[in-house]
Amino acid sequence: MHDLRPSAVAGSWYPGSQARLAEAVDAHIAAASDSSRSCPRAIIAPHAGLMYSGPVAAYAYRLVRQCAYTAVVLVGPSHHVGFDGVSVWARGAWDTPLGAVPVADELASAVAAESSDVVEYPAAHAREHSLEMQLPFVARLLPGVPIVPLVMGHQRRETAQALGHALARAVAARPGERILLIASSDLSHYEDATLAARVDAVVLRRVEALDADGLMTLIEREPRHACGGGPIVSVLRAAIELGCTEARVLRYGDSGDVSGDKSSVVGYMAAAVW
Repeated sequence: MHDLRPSAVAGSWYPGSQARLAEAVDAHIAAASDSSRSCPRAIIAPHAGLMYSGPVAAYAYRLVRQCAYTAVVLVGPSHHVGFDGVSVWARGAWDTPLGAVPVADELASAVAAESSDVVEYPAAHAREHSLEMQLPFVARLLPGVPIVPLVMGHQRRETAQALGHALARAVAARPGERILLIASSDLSHYEDATLAARVDAVVLRRVEALDADGLMTLIEREPRHACGGGPIVSVLRAAIELGCTEARVLRYGDSGDVSGDKSSVVGYMAAAVW
């Protein structure tokens, strides 16, 4: 298929076979506590290896599994390529063991049209895992729903603000559609679990307060707080502009919950916005 983005971490960060991946996603969803709330406008989910962050991410994805979304916008950080602005994968599909996930090309073009910061830079997507790690859940729970993949380069305040505004305007222009926004981010890296929880609690409070500006200030001062802080800010800003008034942290955990090593962990958060 033209413009098919091949999976970069299938078989390593998550199972490479359809049956094993479906089984893993289903197990994570089944283990997550249920919630009386559903169908959020936006969620925040981590992007580490599925066995580590999947148990936390499932708390966010459990809310969307029976929702009639027409498209999903994925916003994540660039870990491998430094660049200014945001790279959109504008057409085609993303390959996964659960089948190819189509790109919502019209919505992708609409987002790009709203901001000169959004450009096509395929190299930013080639090795990037931050968006790909959301696809096992998206492909399994929202089959056939197209995506808009967006990778943020340097996480500057102006970039995060511009993308948030662009997302809000592009979504608002489609009142008949139900579009889910997803921010992909892990939290603190390689602190002991006690310190990580203390550091991450500051981010959790900003998210629950829908304080996008406060979170951006925090990330500017201490980038270690969240590798995808800029994407979180963009999604929170878009959600606020679209009329959302409530955010809730659904689950917090760290890699040591799975590995057993609490001396050096990565923090994970699942959250939703209505």
